[in-house]
Amino acid sequence: METLLQQLTRGNALLLIIVLGIGGSFQSGYHSTELSSPSPYIQSFINSSWFHRYNEPPPPRTITIIWSLIVSMYAVGGLFGAFSVKLITGTLGRKKAMICTSFIAIVAGGIMLTSKSAKSYEMIIVARILYGFSAGLGASSHVMYLAEISPRKIRGTVTLTSAIFLSLGKLLGQFLGLSELLGREELWNIALSVPALFSLVQVIVLPFLPEAPRYSFIEKGCEKACIKALQSLWGEGDYKQEMDEMLTEQAAIEAAPRKSTLQLMRDRSVRWQLLTMSIVFCVNKLSGIPAINIFSFDVFQKAGIPTDKIRYVTLGLGVSQIITSIFCGLLIEQSGRRPLFWGGYGLMSASLLLFTVMVNLKDSSYWIPHISTGLIFLFIIFFCGGPGGASNTLHSEIFIQSDRLAAFVLLGILRWLLYAVLGLVFPFLIDALDSYCFVLFTCVCLLGFLYTFFLLPETKGKTMLEISADFKAITICGKSFSEEKTLETKL
Repeated sequence: METLLQQLTRGNALLLIIVLGIGGSFQSGYHSTELSSPSPYIQSFINSSWFHRYNEPPPPRTITIIWSLIVSMYAVGGLFGAFSVKLITGTLGRKKAMICTSFIAIVAGGIMLTSKSAKSYEMIIVARILYGFSAGLGASSHVMYLAEISPRKIRGTVTLTSAIFLSLGKLLGQFLGLSELLGREELWNIALSVPALFSLVQVIVLPFLPEAPRYSFIEKGCEKACIKALQSLWGEGDYKQEMDEMLTEQAAIEAAPRKSTLQLMRDRSVRWQLLTMSIVFCVNKLSGIPAINIFSFDVFQKAGIPTDKIRYVTLGLGVSQIITSIFCGLLIEQSGRRPLFWGGYGLMSASLLLFTVMVNLKDSSYWIPHISTGLIFLFIIFFCGGPGGASNTLHSEIFIQSDRLAAFVLLGILRWLLYAVLGLVFPFLIDALDSYCFVLFTCVCLLGFLYTFFLLPETKGKTMLEISADFKAITICGKSFSEEKTLETKL
């Protein structure tokens, strides 16, 4: 039996995974943490730029509004990027779509880099919109590309690399934000331009790597290009099993042509897939993970950690996310997907409940804050080693080729809407509920546990058509969505 490393290095698969990662989810991870350290310097820059133009300091409310635009326009750009996934990825293909996202990120990096010398905070806003568009388009294209190059036996591990690169991006954003590195007033524009360097690497290298085999065969009908891509990625071989699987899926697609986003939402035969995708994603986003990532300073301050130690604790969080994501990648093909979901959600809810208790007892003893910090670390580990790692794998497996583009558009829209809403709501939530806001997150995690334990089918080692059949077989009170469709047709 070949090891995973041997399978990845027989061809160019490992190189493609790395190149896709640094131009894909890595960018989203970096942008989610890059603003935390330089935020006071950017607000100072807004003040000085305004004074340079109008010879008077701006009103405090104006600085707040401009800063809010800089933060929120990233989500707006991401939403537009998510809307464009179907159009750009379907028209250009997976490889050219990824190159397109990198070009946009490079342009954004150039605008961000020169904004300081131009004394223009408007350029920062434009750069953030372009960064968001690039991330919104790139995140979905990245996972889709990975799913379409992967042999069935290691599909989970390959698609899970997107979560690893997301964690790497978050860690680098936190690391470069330290005052000893780029987290200084004279270097903030360089810190915000770093992702463009990784995008440049992708633009240079990716044209020499193959297009996704499934896209070449199923959507473009080019068998020779498909076989050539498979051999380039995974080494010499006839790949009869993979070709037969794609032929079967192609026949199913011809019977049911590609759907638009609205058509997919109306289609009862994929209702369970859509419901599963939405519930898993919403639980992940509302479980408290984004809140801890974005507002880690406030969370650890609530836990009683000294202010001067918080940035190093958050750096430790980033390291733990990467280690756990790698471990999850090694585990997912042995354990399957379901145990990672229900086990992760169950342990996350227990961690949050204990964290709430400890935060309320933080003044009773000096060692309580250390336990609270440990519980947050456990919460992050249970997430990255479970639902956080396995989600992209699940989303890429539960839709056949004709439905996948429309599904990723819906997922992208959901992602950026929740990102924007959570960023706006959480500061008020933590003020209103104090530490009890984590009880709300606990209830969300319990909902995820119940759904994935009782209803989620196992997808490990199955073809896309077999997975679709498993979802159609789900019944509640003896009824399924597909049966309801049949009854309506008869009437």
